[in-house]
Amino acid sequence: MAVAISQVFFEHHRIALGIGESKPRISWRFDGDFPSWTQSSYDIEVTKKTQNQTAQVELFQYNSSDSVLVPWPSVSLTSAESATVRVRAYGESDQPDTPWSDPVSVETGLLTQDAWLNASMIGADRTTEKDSPKQPSLFRKEFSLGSSIEKARLYITSYGLYEAYLNDKRVGTAVLAPGWQSYNHRLVYDTYDVTDLLVNGDNVLGVQVGEGWYAGRLGYGRGSRNLWGDTLGCMTLLVVTLTDGKQEIVRSDGSWRSSTGPIISSELYNGEVYDARLEQTGWSAPGFVAPSAAKWVGVKELKTPYEQLASPDGPPIRRIEEVKLKEVLTSPEGNKILDFGQNLVGWLRLRVSGPEGQTIKLAHAEVLENGEVAMRPLRNARQTDDLILSGKSTQVWEPTFTYHGFRYVMVEDWPEETPLDENAVTAVVVHSDMEETGFFECSNPLLNSLHSNIKWSMKGNFMSIPTDCPQRDERLGWTGDSHVFAPTANFLYDTSGFWRGWLKDVHSEQVNGAVPLVVPAVPAAGGPAMAVAVWGDAVIANPWNTYRSSGDLDALREQYVAAKAFLDEGIPRNQDGLWSRSGFQLGDWLDPLAPFDDPGRATTSSTYVADAYLVYVTGLVAQMASKLGLEDDRLRFENWARDLKAAFRKAWVNSNGLVANETQTGLVLPLYFDLFEDNDEAKAAASRLQKIIEANNYLVGTGFAGTHLLGLALTKFNLTQTFYKMLYQTTVPSWLYQLKMGATTTWERWDSLLPDGSLNPGEMTSFNHYSFGSVGNFMYQMIGGLAPAEPGWKTVRVNVIPNDDLTWAKSSYLSPYGKISVEWVVNATGLHYTVQVPPNSRAEVVLPTGEIKQVGSGRHEISDSAPSLD
Repeated sequence: MAVAISQVFFEHHRIALGIGESKPRISWRFDGDFPSWTQSSYDIEVTKKTQNQTAQVELFQYNSSDSVLVPWPSVSLTSAESATVRVRAYGESDQPDTPWSDPVSVETGLLTQDAWLNASMIGADRTTEKDSPKQPSLFRKEFSLGSSIEKARLYITSYGLYEAYLNDKRVGTAVLAPGWQSYNHRLVYDTYDVTDLLVNGDNVLGVQVGEGWYAGRLGYGRGSRNLWGDTLGCMTLLVVTLTDGKQEIVRSDGSWRSSTGPIISSELYNGEVYDARLEQTGWSAPGFVAPSAAKWVGVKELKTPYEQLASPDGPPIRRIEEVKLKEVLTSPEGNKILDFGQNLVGWLRLRVSGPEGQTIKLAHAEVLENGEVAMRPLRNARQTDDLILSGKSTQVWEPTFTYHGFRYVMVEDWPEETPLDENAVTAVVVHSDMEETGFFECSNPLLNSLHSNIKWSMKGNFMSIPTDCPQRDERLGWTGDSHVFAPTANFLYDTSGFWRGWLKDVHSEQVNGAVPLVVPAVPAAGGPAMAVAVWGDAVIANPWNTYRSSGDLDALREQYVAAKAFLDEGIPRNQDGLWSRSGFQLGDWLDPLAPFDDPGRATTSSTYVADAYLVYVTGLVAQMASKLGLEDDRLRFENWARDLKAAFRKAWVNSNGLVANETQTGLVLPLYFDLFEDNDEAKAAASRLQKIIEANNYLVGTGFAGTHLLGLALTKFNLTQTFYKMLYQTTVPSWLYQLKMGATTTWERWDSLLPDGSLNPGEMTSFNHYSFGSVGNFMYQMIGGLAPAEPGWKTVRVNVIPNDDLTWAKSSYLSPYGKISVEWVVNATGLHYTVQVPPNSRAEVVLPTGEIKQVGSGRHEISDSAPSLD
């Protein structure tokens, strides 16, 4: 029953290389099942190298039970400075102490402009394309190293997306780097350890840059190009430390050379055109001789964005997994269609040989209609890759600067020389490389499939930013979608760094407190900041939900400024302080009864929805202020929320306690947000909601604004069994209907595919949208039984609410303290729990009888002989 430290980490970085914090906070997770183990104190050992390369060891001792985000104990790190950290924790009284943790390295990036040593953003010295796709540029720099290499770091970013090579070898594993930010305010640079890629003597650094989000077409319809600039560029600084302590510097400047290669175009929406006949083999290696047809030119210096440069907060996009080909279909029209059995996001990797000049076309789609790939939902996105073969040998190829959302791929002109099978084609899945934290399984196979669908939709849409969909001419950072899904996301993955970076962009894009509908802001999708409830409320709800999950007060503090500005400045109000009646609202978007061609025409007033959320988020800001110790703000926002509640009741609730919109969403919101006068009035409203649901045959009647709260509101009033009946429905609109129709991700519409198998006629018909997957939050709390009882999971709330159709469930969560798990089973003798709590944390276990058992760390077997169903 020993206790050990299983992991030490810094801030929210999975790998702490090139971080932006000079005094990074330290956290550690525990392993072990010692009962009720609590940390009484801890030691931190920090080892740094001095200028003469000797080790300087510092030991710091603290009497504290804190083990999450504790302050950096030593002096601030300077640019590109590294340290090695070990931690040891002591138990209370006669409890065991941990051994020293494994040493973990942390290294800062470039913290000042001077640290960039005059590196410049450079572009190819050629005319850039203006109103058409940009051909990616190759950049090349030769240099020599004449001494043994101790270590080497490459710092790199781009105007566009980059891939870097040293001596013809790929640098790092990130793809679509440096990701998508609000580039006018923040441009991420990445740091790589390239020590093993360099050699004594001649070396070459090569960088390929594509248009990506920076200059590519964005937004629906025709969209817009060149939103942040019209010229592709790269910025690099290679710092090589030699064994004698000297440094060699290779920076991007006017001495580089540039060309183009086999990628003719690589667009996010339309796909990639690759002509293998134009490959310049060895272009990033020493001794390269350019083909006679290739043209290498000089470079020009572009505006260098020193003020915008920032180290990453979250992980990069990476290749995460691969999916094998399931089946090759022949369509009614005779087309060859690849079926991978899973709707996913990424691209294909081909292993193929064939005649020179033969063009293979790969058209990606999420579903079939009448046996053919359904391309209409893509609108003005082609999602088609073209590979023109060189005819020389077997070629292994995958696209570089695009990605697709697909299950099916129609293949045209596949060469006869290569069998079209799983050896020739593989699906590569990419997404932001967050740590997976939440796991769930239960006795109902359909709910397990729903959980899988929710997770796949999250993976496909957490692509540097939280996007709405991964396939059509959109793929934008819709704030409302992220708002409703965030609690589910925060269970499934460690999203702390991901949200921290994106929320910086949300703040930077605010105008007079208002938040754009999509962040980064895109003119073809609502333009600049626009005050809209639920969507704009993300500037408040997302920081709060992230704090609930991570316990990070510093992140909450930096995001509080934007949340406060939204309420103080960003909302146009009427005389009562509620939302102005003249403004635009999206409301309960995609209510199942909304017409297919008017998704905002919900059965619940959009202004009603906006006002209800306004009361709620004002209360959240009061809670933020309380946690941050801002007493004056707490009182102001508490009073404001109280006044807004009275104004809401005056505007929307009559003297009998009936709301203006007696719909599912119309009742869910005031029930969950505590907007009724008293408990009796709320109970009566909950009873009416139950009757509305029953009269609707337990089918869903909510859109974006109501769905994520539906199960939680019913549970709040002991109506969980009513929601279980909704959860089990298999006709439209319901979650399991999508499964019955073959879905492997969650859909944008409840009926994106109609019962006869045809496509919904609406133009918004995505088959990979996470918003309605927000039901996962209910599943993981009420079936899995896990939720934070206090921010950061120091105390865990275990509250399983069983159902007659469920006999067991298993869930676990990798918290900042370690792994928490709950397993339960119902049999003839009652409800039986097995609860595992990590050291230095505790759990409150709520039994169906209402009894609450407080337990410390360790393994606990708990039984309730007579579980009751509400």
